This record gives sequence, C-alpha cells and structure tokens, in this order.
Amino acid sequence: MDWQNRITINSEVLAGKPVIKNTRLSVELIIDLLAQGWLEADILKNYPGITQEDIKACLSYASNALKTEKVYPLNV
Repeated sequence: MDWQNRITINSEVLAGKPVIKNTRLSVELIIDLLAQGWLEADILKNYPGITQEDIKACLSYASNALKTEKVYPLNV
C-alpha cells in the first residue's frame, strides 16, 4: 500500500499530525478506533468521507512508522 498518496502532514492541520488527505481525520484516530474493536464497516459508516483504501493507508503508515522507530531498553 502506497500510503504517501493518501496520508498528508501539514503543520496547519491538527498541529501537524498525519491525516487522511483532504480531511481532518488523523491516522491516530483511525488506528484507535480499530484498536477499540470498531470494524472497518463501522468506520466507513460513521465517517463517510473516507474509503477502505484510506483505512489501509492508515495501517500502512502506522506499520511504516513502527518499522523505522528505534527503541532502546533502559537498563535499570
């Protein structure tokens, strides 16, 4: 999934959070809804401005972000 065509980051929209292109719906919101158990159909019904491809782009963006994140354990 090529999320770059569907996810945008603009410092003037939601303080620069990644959002679905041409909306104010953040990737974070979509991921949170899925984590809460919402089905894709629920999201599409409640947010009619987005598509199944937008939801996939959010997941792809999150996956990419996690792949590039570096985590270092704290030795306590």
